[in-house]
Amino acid sequence: MSGRLLSASLRPLGRRVRVNPQAARQSHHRATSSAGGLLRSGSDSAVRAARRRAWPPGYFPFSNAVVVRNASFVRILPNLLLKFARIPALFAGMTITGLAYVQYQATQAGNYALDVFGRTKDTVTEVAGGIFGSAKDIADQTRKGWENSKEQVELPEWMQKILRIHEEIGEPRSDSGGEGGGGQGPGGEPPKQSRMGTAAAGATAAAYGYDQSEEEDLGADEDVAKDDQMMVLTKKMIEIRSILQTVGQSNALTLPSIVVIGSQSSGKSSVLEAIVGHEFLPKGSNMITRRPIELTLVNTPSAQAEYGEFPALGLGKITDFSHIQRTLTELNLAVPESECVSDDPIQLTISSPNVPDLSLIDLPGYIQVVGHDQPAELKQKIADLCDKYIQPPNVILAISAADVDLANSTALRASRRVDPRGERTIGVVTKMDLVDPRRGASILNDRKYPLRLGYVGVIPRVPAQSTSLFKKGSGSIASAITRNENAFFSAHPLEYGAESGLSVGTTTLRKKLMQVLEQTMSASLQSTSDAIHQELEEATYEFKVQYNDRPLSAESYLAESLDAFKHSFKEFTENFGRPQVREMLKEELDQRVLDLLAAKYWNKPVTNLLPAPSDPDSLADLPKADPESLYWHRKLDGSTSALTKLGIGRLATTVVANAIQTNVDRLISQSTFASHPFARQAITEAAAGILNERFYSTSDQVENCIKPYKFEIDVEDAEWARGREHAAGALKNELTAVEDAVKAVEKTVGGKRKLKDVISFVDKARKGEVIVEGGGASGAGGFSSDLLQKGQEALFLSDRATLLKFRLQALKSTQCASKSNKYYCPEIFLDVVSTKLVSTAVLFLNVELLSEFVYQFPRELDVRLGRGLSHEEVERFAREDPRVRAHLDVIKRKELLELVLEKMEGVRDLETSKRERERARRKRADGSAIKGNEGKGRSGWGLF
Repeated sequence: MSGRLLSASLRPLGRRVRVNPQAARQSHHRATSSAGGLLRSGSDSAVRAARRRAWPPGYFPFSNAVVVRNASFVRILPNLLLKFARIPALFAGMTITGLAYVQYQATQAGNYALDVFGRTKDTVTEVAGGIFGSAKDIADQTRKGWENSKEQVELPEWMQKILRIHEEIGEPRSDSGGEGGGGQGPGGEPPKQSRMGTAAAGATAAAYGYDQSEEEDLGADEDVAKDDQMMVLTKKMIEIRSILQTVGQSNALTLPSIVVIGSQSSGKSSVLEAIVGHEFLPKGSNMITRRPIELTLVNTPSAQAEYGEFPALGLGKITDFSHIQRTLTELNLAVPESECVSDDPIQLTISSPNVPDLSLIDLPGYIQVVGHDQPAELKQKIADLCDKYIQPPNVILAISAADVDLANSTALRASRRVDPRGERTIGVVTKMDLVDPRRGASILNDRKYPLRLGYVGVIPRVPAQSTSLFKKGSGSIASAITRNENAFFSAHPLEYGAESGLSVGTTTLRKKLMQVLEQTMSASLQSTSDAIHQELEEATYEFKVQYNDRPLSAESYLAESLDAFKHSFKEFTENFGRPQVREMLKEELDQRVLDLLAAKYWNKPVTNLLPAPSDPDSLADLPKADPESLYWHRKLDGSTSALTKLGIGRLATTVVANAIQTNVDRLISQSTFASHPFARQAITEAAAGILNERFYSTSDQVENCIKPYKFEIDVEDAEWARGREHAAGALKNELTAVEDAVKAVEKTVGGKRKLKDVISFVDKARKGEVIVEGGGASGAGGFSSDLLQKGQEALFLSDRATLLKFRLQALKSTQCASKSNKYYCPEIFLDVVSTKLVSTAVLFLNVELLSEFVYQFPRELDVRLGRGLSHEEVERFAREDPRVRAHLDVIKRKELLELVLEKMEGVRDLETSKRERERARRKRADGSAIKGNEGKGRSGWGLF
């Protein structure tokens, strides 16, 4: 057969009706209304047209074409070979496309099979043309090639007549095909999509709840692209809303959310769980939802895991939705039963690749009757709480059950109070399967309570037969709910089909929520932007006037405070060295020496009014005592041994450690850390930790080094002279303290004269001149027992003062000028011993304790208050100071407001880009329509 004749005969087949891509994207319940799809790609009108232009009896294009004499193909053979080389690729693409389309229309094909077999041969050709038309990008390219070949080849006049006959007969079919292919882009080619675009489209489809199954077609690239753009805009706006929640001090600085209201048992929780795809809300027979739940859904297309977060609780990412449910139940039940509801919201963020970007607020359900164990004002408290959240600009999602008349819907009544025109209320009717389909359709078409955003009918509960597969928290329930809804609504095409104009299904609700939230947020952007500009101006003015534009952060404040404290600590170490430690220890041992002298040599306190026993060896007799007297030798040796065996190591280490800790506390109180309990405790613990770590080793070292003094002590003349001078000074200080104590007793008694009389009476009793019965417990001599007690104390102090004066004179005498008379001058010898002990102890205290502390303490501060703190701890530290907190709040507020304005500019750019893409799309559509119309009048020939 001639190649030209073959092309002329098959060209009408390529011009058959092409499948409209928009029709291929219809949902399952629309596609099942009647036979269609693959077997309807040649429509009824096309069939009638085919019958009108049937071939004459006995005529068939291929059989009748052979009557024409053969023509030469020498001139056109090369071009024909090039064109036929593309035919395998053509048929491969058509086969794949046809198989996919056959699978999509499998259900409809079964219903239409008998009718198809009764069609004529032309109708079969129509069907084949429909299959080839779905691969029009390849077919058009091939057809253009054949047309180019035809134009380049000169044909005989007789062949041109035959070809014109075929073109005239095939023209109506070509028109129909042009209309069918009107949904393409420029040149009839569908837009190409990269791998990344395919992934984004898949994530968008998952977020909307599209189920990739035989029931639905996911090839709606244009719709998916629009939805993806909408999701990006909504995500940006939700980010802005989250930032404004941390900044806002007024209602003007907020973007709207979707507030979910409804009566108890209206299916409110089921709707939210169907949107999320998991059972996570608290459930129970009693009132469980007692606090608002601010639910933020974040679409994460690149993530595989689904998780929830409680930002205020810091529990991290929770992947087990049953754990989220338990946490929400515990938080709600924490509200006392006496209150039942609280306006303190629970913030929950759920991130998943299967959820759209939404901001929802779940509120306690309305109740009709208050229980006997509930407060009488509970009904009104719930209504007030809901009224607080459903105020403009929030969108209201009013949940009502289909088996309850809308006139009795508490949610609709509440929404009408704040939104009488129904401009920001979406009606959701649940439990659609519990009412007759006609009744359900009339509810969704309700005109008594019109809503501009309309009603959506849903069946959000998990099917009963799927209970074993979809347990709480075990997995996503979205696909089961979608299949259940599709099965129900598709079974009633007259009531819920595409021609009814009703919105049904959770997938439709998801999309509507995103669209409405985006539009509402977009409408609020300008007013919010104006309010933000005003707030930013106020924050900038406050920052300039109060803080002189001085930048500050929690980290910089901590670093500055730590550097200042280290500087003050360095000054302390420069002024606290060996001399200071020596002086400190000497004062401590001087007091111990005085205690030993008082115990061994000086007078004893007066404890009663009985006659005092005689003392054969009094201190007054010491200057005249025998130099070899064992009594005085043993007294001095015992006192020296008591001093050296006192535990100097532990005593000296304790004294120095306490001094260091005291000075560290002083430095803290003088630094900025004084108003920071956390940092104050950290610094104190750092100092105590180092001192405790070095305490035992240092005390052991000191104790080991003073061991020689426990057995023998050598005294040099210079040491004796210094000891004599220092001992005299110590006795003078003691005498001054005793005299001050006597004066204090005089004031207590009521005067010097009265005290003198009391002392005289006590002295007589001690000498036996006056007999006092009972030891003066009940008074004696006209004096009360308390007065007698004061008299005994004053007598002791007077004798001590007399004794100290006597010893001061003895130290100044020539007898105490020589070290050989140490037994006559025990005060000087004990002072010399204490000085030797102090000098030895200081050497090791400086090395083992003081130097180590000076080295380790700043580094420990860096660990505890520098690298060891997280960002949250640093922020908490800085905010402990009210002045710093106010400064940081102003800076943070200013930065967040600037960030919000920047993000708003980004949102405006996205909206502008979206509008430009929409205009370009319409322009391309108009261009395609024009080219289609031009193609209707064109005559030509080709293989298809």
